[in-house]
Amino acid sequence: MQLFVLVLNNTEQLEPLFEKMLERDFRGATVLDSTGMMRVLSDGENVDLPMLGLLRHMYTPERKASKTVFIVLKDEQVSELSELIDEVTGGLDKPNTGIAFSMPLSFVKGWGKK
Repeated sequence: MQLFVLVLNNTEQLEPLFEKMLERDFRGATVLDSTGMMRVLSDGENVDLPMLGLLRHMYTPERKASKTVFIVLKDEQVSELSELIDEVTGGLDKPNTGIAFSMPLSFVKGWGKK
């Protein structure tokens, strides 16, 4: 079992992604609003970090929030979901799209119940 995490920067892609996930029988995802570190730092008052000015150009300032998706998967489903995400987003290797990763789970309770 794996915990699959997707931080999606373009939140307009979330609904199309979920529609495709349902078509392929991926269910049970949880979504949280999230904010990246650079957004928090740039919104802070009296932040005096020399590198902040250089880093600001590397992110999209008009994007205020992201969506973080959590879903428990069987090991063999990870690559299928990763490919589906690339299909919907155009690929997470493009700037300002997001990041995805999975972690092995040693304990799961309540997953897969009908």
